[in-house]
Amino acid sequence: MLQSHRSDKLQSACFLISKQTAQASREMRQSNRSKNPASAPRKKAESFITGEPGSHAAGIQPDPGKKKSFADNKSLHVETRSDAFKDVTDAEIGNTALIRCRNLERVAGFRRFYLKFEGQNPTGTQKDRIAFAQVQDALRKNFETVTLATCGNYGAAMAFACSMAGLRCIIHIPETYHTARTREMTDLGAELVRVYGDYEKSVEISRAFAAERDCYDANPGDMNTALQLRAYQEIAFEIHDALQNAPGYVAVPVSNGTTLAGIYQGFLSLYRKGKTSRIPKMVAGSSYGKNPVISAFQKKLARCADLGPDQIRETPVNEPLINWHSLDGNQALDSIRRSCGWGGYASDQSMLRFARLMRDKEGLNVLPASTAGLIAFLDLHTKRRLPSGCCVIVITGRK
Repeated sequence: MLQSHRSDKLQSACFLISKQTAQASREMRQSNRSKNPASAPRKKAESFITGEPGSHAAGIQPDPGKKKSFADNKSLHVETRSDAFKDVTDAEIGNTALIRCRNLERVAGFRRFYLKFEGQNPTGTQKDRIAFAQVQDALRKNFETVTLATCGNYGAAMAFACSMAGLRCIIHIPETYHTARTREMTDLGAELVRVYGDYEKSVEISRAFAAERDCYDANPGDMNTALQLRAYQEIAFEIHDALQNAPGYVAVPVSNGTTLAGIYQGFLSLYRKGKTSRIPKMVAGSSYGKNPVISAFQKKLARCADLGPDQIRETPVNEPLINWHSLDGNQALDSIRRSCGWGGYASDQSMLRFARLMRDKEGLNVLPASTAGLIAFLDLHTKRRLPSGCCVIVITGRK
């Protein structure tokens, strides 16, 4: 009874703004949208290209600080802000390094290993890709507030993206999660709402918050899946550009499954266009017994089945990976099977061990959880010596 009362209290605290205020916000936004953009006073060449009015000099690389000043300037036309933010995204997000790991090759006895080091994104993970895509969408649709749920990395990425666009960012996070990234989020101006419950409950409350307040819902799954998959396709395109072909394998750490599914769709697109002769086998890795995608693959289920919430236990190591409901799990499961790939588990101890290995052998400070895909690949390679070829491991930095 006490727990129920506490839950009701905390959830009620998430909805402090009155319905009248929300209605006024809707009416104001609808009024802004109804205006004819052509008649809106748009300063000619409020140039986010060079920062100087009327300048269109070819080949001049725009300064990110100047571009940001246009993206977050609410006095400018929404299209100008959106265009400026797109420029920020192009300059700051993606195009991460593909690093040959010769020392890892010697340890593992495999011909070619590459790391797709997503740690070079501004907040250290691939989540920056989808955060900037969602904020771009929010700007186009004239929202001023973005809401989402997080366990850490996505919240940091969204806080950063919103700060670059001048949008209010409200992040719902389970009260039991004490990721060090919460300080980073608040330093970037985000507002945190602690939720009594798990990550899935936080998503539910964040979505209800968005509907009630007419905010932009940036949570994974549902209507955002297609946009986020497109953002992650860029990882496949960058790998292909660097190698001039698709690798034999791509190993990815998996939580909701969106990253792996997006990368697979990127390679599928390249294959259909005749730009590569193959689609890599997709390898998924996650925390032992705590991910529906891996569970469904190993049990040979047709679709992902939710796990019992009581069997999910968070640790400082597995936190980025665990959930009992993978929001894009079925897309990830289909990607693994269609590519003839596989999925495997990684213990906290093995993830810590491989993070140390990457530091000692390759000089990279990586997030231990991001080694789960590598561990899943090497587990099978150890058992049956996979054909030599090229394996790309998607990995993130430790912030």
